[in-house]
Parts: sequence; C-alpha cells; structure tokens
Amino acid sequence: MRQLPIPGFAALAALALLTACGGDPPPAPPPPQVGVVTLSTGSAPLQTELPGRISALETSEVRPQISGVVRRRLFEEGAMVRAGQLLYVIEDAPYSAALGTAQGNLARARASINATRLQAQRYRELVGINAVSRQEADNADAAAQQALADVTAQRAAARAAQINLDFTRIKAPISGRIGRSLVTPGALVQAGQPDPLATIQRTDRVYVDITQSAAQLLDLREAMRAGGVEASAGAPVRLILPNGKPYGLAGRLQFSEVSVDPASGAVTLRATFPNPDGLLLPGMFVRAQLTQGVRRAAILAPQRGITRDQRGRPVALVVGRGNKVEQRMVTVDRPLGDKWIVTGGLRPGDRLIVEGLMNLRPGTVVTPGAPQPAPGTAGN
Repeated sequence: MRQLPIPGFAALAALALLTACGGDPPPAPPPPQVGVVTLSTGSAPLQTELPGRISALETSEVRPQISGVVRRRLFEEGAMVRAGQLLYVIEDAPYSAALGTAQGNLARARASINATRLQAQRYRELVGINAVSRQEADNADAAAQQALADVTAQRAAARAAQINLDFTRIKAPISGRIGRSLVTPGALVQAGQPDPLATIQRTDRVYVDITQSAAQLLDLREAMRAGGVEASAGAPVRLILPNGKPYGLAGRLQFSEVSVDPASGAVTLRATFPNPDGLLLPGMFVRAQLTQGVRRAAILAPQRGITRDQRGRPVALVVGRGNKVEQRMVTVDRPLGDKWIVTGGLRPGDRLIVEGLMNLRPGTVVTPGAPQPAPGTAGN
C-alpha cells in the first residue's frame, strides 16, 4: 500500500476531526463601515481668484514747460509733496528780461492811444470845413483803431512773458509721494523733452487691475441668463500679497472693461483699495479674490468625497438602495472652502461617502454612519 506523505496525512486527519466534531465554516465578515454625508442645497457664492496688478490712483510726471538751466531742487526724493509745492527753480534771467521788454512795449502802445485818438477827432472836425481831405480823416481813424489793437497784442505778449517767467518755478501738480529726481542743479532742461524731471504718485488709495479670461466671463453671464446664478453687486474684493499673506483691508470692484484684449483674450476688471500704510506699491503683482455671483440651490459636496478616475474625471461614491455602493460621474464648478460646488451627477438627499473609500467597489454592501470630523475642524 502507498503511504501518504506526513504533511498530507496531517491535513486529512485535521479535516476528519473537524467533520467528526460537527464544526461550521467561519462566518462572513460584516459589511464595511463608511462615513457618509447627506447632501442638501443652498446658496453658494461664486468666488474667483485672479491675477492683478497695482497702479496708483493718480500719477503725474513733472516736466518743464520752458527751456533753461536748473538752479535748485527743493524736495527730498521719496518724500510726500503737496499740490502746488515748489519743486525746481530754473534760471529766470532771460524770462525776466523778456517780461520787461513786453511790459515796455505795452506801455508804449498805451501812450499812443491818446495821440491817435485826438488826431482822429480833430480830423473829423476839419473835414467838415474842407480843411483836410476825407482820406486823411479816414487814415487818422484807422491809426486810432490800430493803436487800440496794438495795446491788446502787447498785453497778450506781456501775459505770455509772465507765464514763461512763472514756469521757471516748477510746482507739484498733485499731492503724493515723489520718486527720484532725474536731473540735478546745473542740468539743462527743455520743453517737450522725453524724460520727466520726477514722477509723483498718489497711493493713499490704489487701483488693482484684475484680468479674467473672456471664456470665464461668458460662462458666468450664461449662468446668470439661465437663472441659476444671481449677480453679486458691491461684494468686497480681497487681496493675496506676493508673499502669500492676505491684505488686511477689503476693496470694491469699480467697473469692467468694455472690450477684450486681443493679445491675451482677457477682460480687465478694476477695483480700488485703501492703502493708508503704503503697503501696496504701484507695479506689484497680487492675487485678487472676488465674488462675481451667487449660485442658488447649489450642492456643496465635501472635497474628500470627490475623487478622480484614471482619466482624471471627478467621481463620487454614494450609498444607494439596500446600502449598496453606487458610483457617479460628477461635474464640479469650483472649490468653496473644503467643499466643491457640484453642478451635475449628484442630487439633494444623496448619501455621499467621505470615509472608508479605500477598496470600495460599486455594488458593495456597506454600513453607513456619521463621519469623523475633518482634520482642522475638531475644535470648531
């Protein structure tokens, strides 16, 4: 007789012993526990984070209106200046002389008025007794009128000379912070030169020019026309600074540009922000967070309940009838805090699985329960 190997004999003996004792196979494991959240609808603000660039509320380039040599600079670079404050002084000797000449010509023109007026009056009397010809009387009247016109011209010349003399004292056109001076005393400046002498910027309030793609703007407007989204007029705008920290003061959206930039395909939105501490500098790039609308009857699904399939599409697992797992392909709009705004694939009342997703498959029977608090919310 063939003898069985020792290991095989031991296994048969154990099986026979179990059979003789009437033992049952081990019970099936219980359904896995999962944490679910029952979805409902509510209003959700449509918040967008967009790039922006800061610009001064007012900017003025200080330029010379006349030509001459700079004699003095009367401000400190980087300081605050007031509108009308004297900044530069240009050599005024030539312009003082020109004003004196113009004033002398004006005085001479005024002096000739009486002579020509009296002569014209006498000629009108003499022409009545044929002592002078009518032509001579007409010439006297014309000379009197010319003297009056000459006074007007010389007065304008004197005024122009005074204006040029005033231009030798260059004053601040606006109040704000002045930058570095591009000229020093002794430099020759000219009217119409391409470079300014300095630049003044008003920064107690600043503009933030925000760029948004035309496609995003069109999607928002279509949603508003469809009735699912309401406009959010006057909503505050928040800023994220280049170092990643939020700016403490809120701004207001002023207007949207009426055309699309053909180079970038974007629309510019402009917001204003208070800047009392001068933290926002012109030219600085920031991120702007703004609310452009409010979606009515929105479904907010926790982000930990939305995953991605192998093709990158968002999917969700829900507990269906008989506590069986169902898979849904969903459409999400944008994040809102720790949730997604879901626009398709989920309905109010669905039990979304947010815990125990590992190794779950559609059709699996589960035991739903309340989820554990999300990290960071236990103390709230």
